[in-house]
Amino acid sequence: MMERYIIGVDGGNSKTDYFLFDLQGRFVDHLNAGTCSHEQYSDGYASSYRVMSEKIRLLLERNGLTMAHIAAGAFGLAGADIPSQKEQLCAVVERLGFTNYAVDNDSFLGIKAGSERGYGICSINGSGTVAGGISPSGQRLQIGGIGSELAGDEAGGFYLGRKVMRAVYDALYRLGPQTSMAEPVMALLGVPAKEAFMEFAVEGTVNRTLPNTELIRILWRAAEAGDPAALGIVDHSARQLAQSAAGCLHHLDFDGEAEVDVVLAGSVWVKADRPLLFERFKHYMAELAGRPCRYIMLQEPPATGAVLWALELAHCRPVDADMRRSVIESVRQQQH
Repeated sequence: MMERYIIGVDGGNSKTDYFLFDLQGRFVDHLNAGTCSHEQYSDGYASSYRVMSEKIRLLLERNGLTMAHIAAGAFGLAGADIPSQKEQLCAVVERLGFTNYAVDNDSFLGIKAGSERGYGICSINGSGTVAGGISPSGQRLQIGGIGSELAGDEAGGFYLGRKVMRAVYDALYRLGPQTSMAEPVMALLGVPAKEAFMEFAVEGTVNRTLPNTELIRILWRAAEAGDPAALGIVDHSARQLAQSAAGCLHHLDFDGEAEVDVVLAGSVWVKADRPLLFERFKHYMAELAGRPCRYIMLQEPPATGAVLWALELAHCRPVDADMRRSVIESVRQQQH
């Protein structure tokens, strides 16, 4: 009888991880490559197919395999945000030769990687923000992730960096509250005088060169010192994050769950050295969620979720604890 395998793909806006495992949860091979996101190419989905086809074919050929050996695949893809995008990406995956597969936004990988139950809510707060939910019955829902305030995407590094710049500009020119962020922000950007602030701000925003990580550190320090402008930014983002996460919870069938896992992923969540945003997020979740939540800061590589999800599909059930530990350790070794 032919041995079968699974493929798990974590496709971000800058890089993609392709993992090949056997059905016993044993690592076989890994390929790290550039983005496969249709949003990063002029010909969109055609390039997504071309790039993934090349990489998956390479992964299979160097292990003496074909698509006939693949029992299932799971794809967490940046740019899978609205139904029409997911439909197009499903067509790409089927064209690759997959028949048993899952395709969704990469936020769903955080749930599979972070929750031993394999279901719950994932709040991603990295360069951007999105919330995804998987219910005990397998229903899925994504809220936000399109990079627009239209969807409540009012968190993430890009957003917070711009809000810090806005608070400083308001203080300098628009009779806004004075803020302790003004001096360190101007020093960080090398702004010689307040008259030059907007020129530096526009250039950094248009060219996406604002040092968002450092701007966020300034924001955390100012907020924890009680700066009103900084506290306002943190509180607003915490509430928006909670509304998206709690919205996922309310619109999925978690009715029988006494406690829901909420996985926090992305650099702003995971690497933040200040707890204020998390504290405010938990405050608003307690107000909005309607049931207790167990918060899990994701420490595992999100690609772990793609592998575990594909194994679930292949076996038609969640993986056991031993296989889960083995997969996590294998992926961690490859990515570190």
